[in-house]
Amino acid sequence: MAVGTSLGSPVDSTWRGAAGLAADVRYYGEWMRERAFERIGHLYPKHKGETVIAWLWARTVTCPNPACRSTMPLMTTFELSKKKGKRAWLVPHPNPHERTVHFQVQRGEGKAPKPPKVGRGAKFNCLVCGETAPDQYIKDESTDGRMGAQLTAIVTEGKGGRNYHSATPEQARIAESAVPAWKPQQEMNRDTTDLVSGRGYGFYYWSDLFTPRQLTALTTFSDLVHEAREQATQDALDAGLADDDVPLREGGRGARAYGEAVSVYLAFAVDRAADFLTNLARWLSSNEQIKNLFSRQAIPMLWDYAETNPLSGLSGSWMSQIKWVCRAFQSLACASIGNATQQDAQILKYSEIMLSTDPPYYDNIGYADLSDFFYVWLRPNLRKVYPQAFGTLLVPKTTELIASTFRHESKEAAKGFFESGMLHAFSNIRTFVPADFPSTVYYAFKQQDAGFMSDGNSAKVVSTGWETMLNSMIKAGFNIVGTWPVRTESSIRINALRANALASSIVLVCRPRPDDAPATSRRRFLDALRAELPGDIAEMKTGSIAPVDMAQATIGPGMAIYSRYSAVLEADGTPLTVRTALGLINAALDEVLEGAVAYLDPETRFAIDWFTQYGFEKGDFGGANTMAQGKNTSVDSVALAGLVEAEGGKVRLINWREYDPGAYDPGQDKRPTVWEGTHHLIERLNTYGETGAAALYNRLPGDIAESVRDLAYRLYHICDRKGWAEDALDYNVLVSSWSVVVPKNWTPSKESILDE
Repeated sequence: MAVGTSLGSPVDSTWRGAAGLAADVRYYGEWMRERAFERIGHLYPKHKGETVIAWLWARTVTCPNPACRSTMPLMTTFELSKKKGKRAWLVPHPNPHERTVHFQVQRGEGKAPKPPKVGRGAKFNCLVCGETAPDQYIKDESTDGRMGAQLTAIVTEGKGGRNYHSATPEQARIAESAVPAWKPQQEMNRDTTDLVSGRGYGFYYWSDLFTPRQLTALTTFSDLVHEAREQATQDALDAGLADDDVPLREGGRGARAYGEAVSVYLAFAVDRAADFLTNLARWLSSNEQIKNLFSRQAIPMLWDYAETNPLSGLSGSWMSQIKWVCRAFQSLACASIGNATQQDAQILKYSEIMLSTDPPYYDNIGYADLSDFFYVWLRPNLRKVYPQAFGTLLVPKTTELIASTFRHESKEAAKGFFESGMLHAFSNIRTFVPADFPSTVYYAFKQQDAGFMSDGNSAKVVSTGWETMLNSMIKAGFNIVGTWPVRTESSIRINALRANALASSIVLVCRPRPDDAPATSRRRFLDALRAELPGDIAEMKTGSIAPVDMAQATIGPGMAIYSRYSAVLEADGTPLTVRTALGLINAALDEVLEGAVAYLDPETRFAIDWFTQYGFEKGDFGGANTMAQGKNTSVDSVALAGLVEAEGGKVRLINWREYDPGAYDPGQDKRPTVWEGTHHLIERLNTYGETGAAALYNRLPGDIAESVRDLAYRLYHICDRKGWAEDALDYNVLVSSWSVVVPKNWTPSKESILDE
């Protein structure tokens, strides 16, 4: 049923499920926007007759040079738009006499100047005198309340799209004139590294993450949620709903409950708006729009930020938040009956239940502390609707099951708290999970620690988060019976792939382990790994699982072997630990990936070993020749094949970035190698995209084409262990694009790049 729309537009008889409720939320969202415009519209003026989309700002400090003392804009980029045909950037104009910097918008052909950001951390050059302000100086200025902000540019929406304008004193004055009626006064937790205040900057209260104008907008919309609740309740009464005064939390279905239901979704929109209306939202010059704060589970410091216009109706505005909230529920069936409860997994009780969970990631995310960002806005809006849920000033944290050192007296105490809690939770769940139905555990955790195998000889990489979670599951009596990575990114475009360090969540499928499961020895466990893991890895490769996910995904089939036994025993009878098992699984993965390239052409096998030692850097000719002879080839032969450059007693592999773009023709290559085919595919993928790479792949000799993916997996694994992030990314992107580069039943296009 839709009641609000009866005031303006007619009720749509084709509505199904929650579509009517969604229509009301949109209606009252627009109602709120109109009243917000009446109250704060003067704070969001047009510029040159066009609606402003965003105001771009830079934080400032005073230059540390006593002879200068200019206002220093702390900027990491001068780019405004990188779109082809619409390039725009800022040009700084220092004024030593006024001790200021003015910015002018430049368009057309050219290049943006180098920004004042220096290296890593908070380190910037003064644009007036060139003096470098070190990290600690800027942090001191921030924590002592001396950090300011300067308007640098204005973005408007014109007939032809985005327009960029130089900042004006009048626009800055209007922004700075805003005075919010109230603001969230709760303190931030300064101990956690997830929050900017925890890294030495001057953010102490949650209100510090918003400008005065942003606070004015958010508090205005928050106040209007209460007014909209009253209005929706009255409209529901007028539409004939019962005047029973039973609240939503008690199962009410009358006018009061309906008004409260509408206000819940409006409150969600306020929370979404806060994610954009913060001084930690950035301007994306690549696609000309504002990027919200929470692109990951942390609150990073941002030096140059974008302030959206909530009244614009465009990206990041109030109505765009209403749209996204409605999209989340409008197709749901109203007749569905569900029940959501908040309970501690260590003590909750059910007679029988299916389990699907995404457990906490050790110390990787401070969920409760980060939740406060949204809670401080949600609580004022919904405290009367759900008084029990919002009874605390901030999100409760003491019982949160994460290994946060700052909440315990030591790192070991935090680890013990997490391990004990996870074991109790899984043990409790094990008592009421039916054996007939599988349980699923989602995990996307990539924290890694350097560890050693129990023999003390070879260093391996293991994960504390994985170790603890798996240890808890297995001790609680679960057996892992299946595993598969689930792609969590919607796009496979190259830019998207390069932006994501971990593209998949790993789903572990579990069942209660039989009480009579046998024990086994370490040797038999290793035999089973070597027998079963190659087939599992080959199957995952057919799905083109990204190399960045392979080590994570391999944990599943490896631990499936480990967890099928009641215990895996060392030679002395002691249990083989989960940590040691993870190390053995990693070692087995190494063996499988290395074995997959052991029979490639000798030039490629030389290149793999040389790359392992030197990457794309130079090494001595003598060592290279000895290595080549061991592969039944020579440096001269490898050079003739086009893999290396040998001169001055030095040898180095040729980087794909040195290739002539699009020039390689496999049909003219008298000495084709898997190494060369792989790296030319990477070049083509980066230069011409998936279509260009597909055209090249179709021209590669069959034996080389079939081995490219195996080599990419192996080289990624080497780069990952060496910490060569940029090179690792190339191999990861190639494999991740495989389903497009090599689609089933693909035939070359007549307009292929190679035929032009």
